[in-house]
Amino acid sequence: MDRSRLIPVQRAAIATLALALAAAACAPAPSTPAASAPASAWPGDAALVDLTHPFDAHTLVWPTSEPFRLEKVFDGTTPGGWHYASNTVHTTEHGGTHLDAPIHFAAGRQTADQVPLTRLVGPAVVVDVTESASRDADYLVTVEDVTRWESQHGVIERGARVLLRTGWSSRWPDAVRYLGTASRGEAGVAQLHFPGLHPDAARFLVEQRGVGAVGIDTASLDRGQSTTFEAHRILAAADVPGFENLANLDRLPSRGALLMALPMKVGGGSGGPLRAVALVPRR
Repeated sequence: MDRSRLIPVQRAAIATLALALAAAACAPAPSTPAASAPASAWPGDAALVDLTHPFDAHTLVWPTSEPFRLEKVFDGTTPGGWHYASNTVHTTEHGGTHLDAPIHFAAGRQTADQVPLTRLVGPAVVVDVTESASRDADYLVTVEDVTRWESQHGVIERGARVLLRTGWSSRWPDAVRYLGTASRGEAGVAQLHFPGLHPDAARFLVEQRGVGAVGIDTASLDRGQSTTFEAHRILAAADVPGFENLANLDRLPSRGALLMALPMKVGGGSGGPLRAVALVPRR
């Protein structure tokens, strides 16, 4: 995208990100990892929130996909006397926290390496439907959910990254509670139960709001019982990427966070592992 076409809030967000990354490069690394790390060096006294589930033996994948596997190549002392560690990673494109590139559900659309950074980095809004989802594991986020959110927080700006919070990430990595089943193969697919995005709402976000990306804290943008994957197809046809299996959306404000969702740059890929974080101003 031509930078001259970025809306003011995007330009401001990207400028903030540049300053933040510069500050982080000069700051000492934390001694222990944290989901939400204090970051006094960040502009405006902000914090970093990790939106990514770990990739490990507990990573949840689609029932028909191979599990994530870390194969140890070497871990120890070399003949020269120094320590060396190296592994081989085996993973599906669409397991754990990951990117859905548009080509995943639309022929001829952008592959993982073609998704513009301007869709992956920028302002995010969080639409919270946890109450409805807690009552219905097959809940669909509706146009009414979105417009109700807008009545409280303002209209979603063009190019925004819309993150759907269902509360499902609190169930990770329990396959039965998160996916609805621990069964594998096609039998497992038939037993999937988790919330997703209604096709009408997907169409509204694309046609009426022109969003830059859509993310969710479940295994799919379409609910588990979907057999036609309409939300995927609508978003993909408009070159809108998806982020699935996000974590810690409860730590983000409804507005004001800066999302950085950077996937593995898989040439020609339909998706890939995603490291998503958010810069959240302290209030």
